[in-house]
Amino acid sequence: MARYTGIWPVAPTPFHEDGTLDLPGMRRVLDLMIDQGVDGICILANFSEQFLISDAEREALTRLCLDHVAGRVPVIVTISHFATPIVVERAKLAKDLGAAMVMMMPPYHGALLKGTAQQSFEQFEAVGRVGIPIMVQDAPLAGVDLPVPLLVRMAREIEMVKLFKIEVPQAAAKLRALIAEGGDAIEGPFDGEEAITLLADLQAGATGSMTSAMISDQIKPVLTHWYAGRKPEAEAAYNRILPAVNFENRQCGFRSAKAAMMAGGVIKSDFSRHPIQPLHPDTRAALLDILRPLDPLVLNWGK
Repeated sequence: MARYTGIWPVAPTPFHEDGTLDLPGMRRVLDLMIDQGVDGICILANFSEQFLISDAEREALTRLCLDHVAGRVPVIVTISHFATPIVVERAKLAKDLGAAMVMMMPPYHGALLKGTAQQSFEQFEAVGRVGIPIMVQDAPLAGVDLPVPLLVRMAREIEMVKLFKIEVPQAAAKLRALIAEGGDAIEGPFDGEEAITLLADLQAGATGSMTSAMISDQIKPVLTHWYAGRKPEAEAAYNRILPAVNFENRQCGFRSAKAAMMAGGVIKSDFSRHPIQPLHPDTRAALLDILRPLDPLVLNWGK
């Protein structure tokens, strides 16, 4: 299994104003991301609003995305679910359709149903038997503790578990410990959370980042400079984009990418299904004011 590097953003899921899926818009989102120079694309993740999408829509989107990307870049399919048989079936479908890997959180459902360490291990082990590479998503949303020794055990004992997206508080410290304890078994230590901690995470040894799809073309130079040993240039590139990353992370969340894509003519609507509330007009305007000086592709691609 190759070592994974680069920027692998999450594709947002566009809806029409009536709440139905915008399938032509989904194709345009994927084309934009490829034109941004991404190294891979993740679909059906939290920033894809997976919690607002039906099972039938999940399958339709998986098929559409893998067919449309057609191998231009690798595609990660998010398969998280509390029930292990459902996760396994989602992994089988992703593999059959040509996904490069799957991403999954440990089993959880709401605030009180949380997998134990052993149950989490067993779920990842079951998916591992499907035979597709797995990225472990270690995120606060699950509320499940994944201590470093458990992650290292997964990496060493489950053949397909080699990639880790770490987006917990003090992610750099956890990445550093994971890499130190796991050694060569940790083939793809990634960060996430919109790149809000990217520089610290690269310093800790992260090899890649899973951001939103808002300004992937502006974030990628940080990684490119860092890989080439140009640390001052990486720091300058990161400082340039940090206000936008911060605003996205703290003010908008997953709604930011679609707001930018609508402003740039990529999609027709930034609608999110109820109970998600739309961005306040002032918040949307402030986001776009921060983005325009960066001249990101997202604001020009569809015009």
